[in-house]
Amino acid sequence: MTGEIRRSVCALDCPDTCSLLINVDNGRGSRLRGDPAHPVTRGFLCGKVAQYLEREYSPDRLLYPMKRAGRKGEGRFERIGWDEALDTIVSRLAAVSSEHGPESILPYSYAGTMGLLNGSGMDRRFFHRLGASRLDRTICSSAGGVALNETLGFRYGTEPEQFAHSKLIIAWGANIMGTNVHLWPFITEARRKGARLYVIDPVATRVAKLADRHYAIYPGSDQALALAMAHVILSDGLQDQAYLDAHAAGLDAFRQRAAEYPPERAAALTGIAADDIVALAREYATTRPAAIRLNYGVQRSERGGAAVRAVTALPALTGSWKEAGGGLQLSTSQAFQFNGAGLEMPELQLRSPIGRTARLVNMSELGKALTELNNPPVKAMVVYASNPVGIAPNQNLVLRGMAREDLFTVVLEQFQTDTADWADIVLPVTTFLEHTDLYRAYGHYYVQLARPALPAPGECKSTVEIFRLLAARMGFDEPCFRDTDDDMIRTTLASGHPFLEGVTLERLDREGSVRLNVSPEGQPFLPFATGAFGTPSGRCELPSADYAPPVESRLGEESLVSRFPLEMISSKNDDSMNSTFGHRASVDRQTSVLQMHSSDAAPRGIADGDPVRVFNERGSLLLKAEVNGGVRQGVVRAPAVRWARSAQDRRSVNALTSDRLTDIGGGPVFYSCLVQVEKCGD
Repeated sequence: MTGEIRRSVCALDCPDTCSLLINVDNGRGSRLRGDPAHPVTRGFLCGKVAQYLEREYSPDRLLYPMKRAGRKGEGRFERIGWDEALDTIVSRLAAVSSEHGPESILPYSYAGTMGLLNGSGMDRRFFHRLGASRLDRTICSSAGGVALNETLGFRYGTEPEQFAHSKLIIAWGANIMGTNVHLWPFITEARRKGARLYVIDPVATRVAKLADRHYAIYPGSDQALALAMAHVILSDGLQDQAYLDAHAAGLDAFRQRAAEYPPERAAALTGIAADDIVALAREYATTRPAAIRLNYGVQRSERGGAAVRAVTALPALTGSWKEAGGGLQLSTSQAFQFNGAGLEMPELQLRSPIGRTARLVNMSELGKALTELNNPPVKAMVVYASNPVGIAPNQNLVLRGMAREDLFTVVLEQFQTDTADWADIVLPVTTFLEHTDLYRAYGHYYVQLARPALPAPGECKSTVEIFRLLAARMGFDEPCFRDTDDDMIRTTLASGHPFLEGVTLERLDREGSVRLNVSPEGQPFLPFATGAFGTPSGRCELPSADYAPPVESRLGEESLVSRFPLEMISSKNDDSMNSTFGHRASVDRQTSVLQMHSSDAAPRGIADGDPVRVFNERGSLLLKAEVNGGVRQGVVRAPAVRWARSAQDRRSVNALTSDRLTDIGGGPVFYSCLVQVEKCGD
């Protein structure tokens, strides 16, 4: 139909989960934009997704099943039919399962799509019934998620709309313009009314440059700063004692820990002057309402979980949860109280050959899983909605595992990524514009439904359909494997939780987006205004953990610091979405640089634009120096994540990051990484 406007939802890994409108002319998308009727999307898109039709119709799009025709990693394939592809996969998985046990099969996926059906639906049912190893999906947010649950009991947070009412906003490790742009209009509205915006970040992000004040904190020292702020608030008697008495637990131990972090000590740990810490703490405690937008970069260090807990304690300390425009947002995801068990059906493991819950493999330790895991070893891997060669830490160890000739690897993809180069079978999958899916958000409270807006090109199939076909070929006869997409959505919505009361498939089909019942219509959601914390005590559990600098930091292990004296941050590139847009030439240019301070570049003979080698004991990579004011002395930044296949040395920044894990949650420590830099070439 000519000139039709259809609805969709952005499925990429972003808190905004935008509502989309797409113009369709003769079956082809001609314009993509944000839905002006959505209360958070408000009619605009980020620069990444505004260009998504370029990706949709890219000549590099994978359109047909393929099998490897060259050496592993060479990236040479030949086209095959779906029957051959599926039969090969089923026969190889069956053989691996028979010889080594089904737990020798490892699924590997994450947030390449945030759609529930294609990201955690039929795939989970398939692998549960198969008896495959379970994947502990820790790569992004696990430390912060555990920290929220331990402190608040729920992963709830301040609504984005409420930031418009704040008088002070602290963006703590939050590059809002790059990774949460739909919060920015609410912040702008607040600033027009006189609110102040402060940024705490090791990097001079676009938001930091627009803020009233930028605190250039040392990487991995956020817990020390939060404890010092608590020290000032409690010493000055600025806490909301009535709120603490009624709704907090562990205050005495927290007070004792905070007393050990006077501003002078925290200044040495964080690089922020003691007077500035005092002023920030006092202003935060006395400005009402004050909101903290905390983001996941903070928890990507060794003490990341403790850091999130310490920061999350601050709004309880001041009673900020009581006020619209106060509180804190890290994630809103747990408010979407879906019937996850009904969607994923973990009980199918009991019908598998192992007849029990399968072992759990941490995705952040993929290199170790592929090279060290035994009883049984990993003999087959099925990758979808992820690009582990690009995004997993300790890339060289991951590549060593992927190169094993006895590892059968299947990759479901839209483009020939770094991971697809190592596959035995590649299957072409649909984009989010081409299939049905159900969406929650982790930055607002609207559940959304998308139907196919565009026809799938070539022979692309949805992830849901691929696992349906595999289940049928494996002989899995349970009725759940014949569920339609709508069946799965109805099951997922049928949780009985009051937040979802009245949210039906039919209503979503009519409206596209529906606000959860988190508060009465027209009233702000104040999740902890009167307590109601989800912890066992029903109170905010104030933390008491001590701070220790990361092993890989300027105050870390001396033998490492002496050899690798620079702290490297590999935070997200503004125009990337992890590795999703790495095929774009503009993104490749942006992720091929190393930002340096002139005080670190000059002694090494490095000038702006020089080729440099960045290295540590795990590996090295070649980048181009960008000597500017983006980082402070002693810190370098490599924007993530470049496609290694585009690089001269076929390596990306994760050749340098370690597979050490966070203090809680088993997450990766991407931002606790020491390196050395040298000029190379002419």
